[in-house]
Amino acid sequence: MKFFITAIVAALLIACNSNEDKPGDKKEAGHDAHASTASVTATEPPLPEVPAGARVFFANLKDGQVVTSPLKVEMAVDTANGKLKPASGHHHILVDVDSIPTKAVVPPTDSLHHYHFGKAQTSGEIKLTPGKHFIVLQFADASHRSYGSKLTSRINVEVKQ
Repeated sequence: MKFFITAIVAALLIACNSNEDKPGDKKEAGHDAHASTASVTATEPPLPEVPAGARVFFANLKDGQVVTSPLKVEMAVDTANGKLKPASGHHHILVDVDSIPTKAVVPPTDSLHHYHFGKAQTSGEIKLTPGKHFIVLQFADASHRSYGSKLTSRINVEVKQ
């Protein structure tokens, strides 16, 4: 019985470690399929250019403001007389989380520390616990890639009960 199990394991190891790639082999097809997936990602359009002087900001909040929860937020983009490509982005609000680096993907899901406004909303509500918090307005493109510090704004708020 031990010999039979050893022979099966040896045969499997030899088959799995074979370096012979035959045309039409499933292993080869699998590599081709993986390569084509990689090229799709490589063809992702470039991140739209940010006009000089463009900024995002909270239209209704000031740094250091005392607020209550839920907190109504009004988000704005000032392109400094330039234009971002139409449909080039949407807002994310990060609570007590630093901004996201340029081109890094911002998660498209809501959580305790992240609010996603993927339908280009310019207002909404966020819930904050009592105490001091910093909130970051982060702009991302349609593929959820961050514009980085070029389109980020951070303010501090204190939430009273």
